Amino acid sequence: MTDRMVTANRLHDGAVVYLAADNDWTRNVESGFVSDSDGTEKLMQVAEQAVQHQIIVAPYLIEVEVVANSIRPVRFREQIRAKGPTIFAPAAE
Repeated sequence: MTDRMVTANRLHDGAVVYLAADNDWTRNVESGFVSDSDGTEKLMQVAEQAVQHQIIVAPYLIEVEVVANSIRPVRFREQIRAKGPTIFAPAAE
């Protein structure tokens, strides 16, 4: 059984957000609501309502793993989104 959560971007500032248990949106992946595969349809319905109310854009499900009460996205792309933007600084010559 795969655990999942909904992520999207907040419309007014583009921040990465996660659907929380109270159906609000949070920037902290640890505060996102984790569901098994059976509950994801309802989560996506909540997300689509938020799209209609122009709160978020482009919601989708991500796979997460819960280890020692900590939530971690499975895919590397989602790990980067959860931690914030990466910045490349070329080495000084």
